[in-house]
Order: sequence, then C-alpha cells, then structure tokens
Amino acid sequence: MVAVAGNSRGVGRPRAQGPSHSGRTTRQDVLTAAAELFTALGYSATSTRAVAERAGLRQASLYHHFAGKEDILAALLEGTVQPSLELARRLAAERGATPAGRLWALCRADAALLAGGPHNLGALYLLPEVRAERFAGFRRLRAELKQYYAELLTAAGPAEEDPAIRADLVFGLVESVILLRRETPERDPARLADATADAALRIAGCAQSLLGAVREEGRTLL
Repeated sequence: MVAVAGNSRGVGRPRAQGPSHSGRTTRQDVLTAAAELFTALGYSATSTRAVAERAGLRQASLYHHFAGKEDILAALLEGTVQPSLELARRLAAERGATPAGRLWALCRADAALLAGGPHNLGALYLLPEVRAERFAGFRRLRAELKQYYAELLTAAGPAEEDPAIRADLVFGLVESVILLRRETPERDPARLADATADAALRIAGCAQSLLGAVREEGRTLL
C-alpha cells in the first residue's frame, strides 16, 4: 500500500466531524480521501472541497496541510515511488546477493505496490497535469528508480540488446500492471506481481532452469 505518512493535525485546525476514528493523521486522511476521489471521479472533476468533506474536514483545515490540489497529487504520486526507491537503495548495498535475485525482488515489490492497495494510484501517472513543473520531484524519483533497474540489469549479465532499451522494457513491464489492474481489477495482486517479476527476469536473459532459484533468493531479500 502506498505510504501516506505525514505531519499530524495542527492546533486550531479542528475537524468538521470531530476527531478521526481511523487512527490516521489528518494529513493521511486527506491523502486517503483524495486517492479515492481522484481515481474514482477523476483529478480534474475533484475539488479540494470534496476532498475535505470526504476526509471529514473543513476546507480551511485542508489548506493547513496542503497548499492546494496539486500538492495533494504530488504527495500521492511520490508515495507510489518512494517505497520501491528505498528498497532499490537497500538492494544496491546487498553485495552478498546475485544481481538477478535483487532484480527479481525489486520488480516483485514494485509491481505489488502498483497492483495492490485500495486505489489504482498508478493510473494518475497518465494525467496530463503530471508533465507540469510542480511534479518534477516525482519525475526525479521515478528516474532514479529506473536507474537502479538499469544498473541491476547490467550487473545481471551482458545481453545483445542495448542496456537502455532493456531498462525501458523492464521498467515498462512493471508499470504495465497499472493498466492491467484498470482493465481486470479482479486479478490477484500477489500473483500478478510474481508473474511480472518472472517476466522481467526473462527479459534480463535469465535461463528458465535458473528462474526458480532466483525467485527464491528474491523472496528472501524481501
């Protein structure tokens, strides 16, 4: 599930409906409400007032945590990348593991993040608004994550294909679960994540006879 941790509610910014019973902070409640509305109704069709009402807040209280709707969207987008990026950084330091095992682990975790959770937040990548400068931070995080994919693919062994093309193919394969989830939401996220990671290893040139062992190593890394 995408992390939505953040600052707790500030003093003097009461909820419209009293304290939250969710156990989340006010910021988390706003992000949860926005995730539901952005994916169900559309980003353009959702107002900050609607997000505040869904979160049980006054609109003025929402602005205590976010400057506007773009800030909410940026937080949601970055939350779809940050967990995988943190894992990629950790895997990069796992010198005792094979590159193939680390690549499987990263692909599996990244695909599971995009395929799981109550809302298909990856679909927000397709919004034209995401090309704006406000979302440059999200694009930088995503580019850094893709670079880790490229490094693991290179370390996994030489191949005839251009390394940049292989990185594009694997990264695109993992993010394709966003569209698969939208078209067939009944798919089991865990099975989809496993199949995606296996397919990524085939693109990386992993022999079918070795795939089982690589998969098990990847699971231990997670």
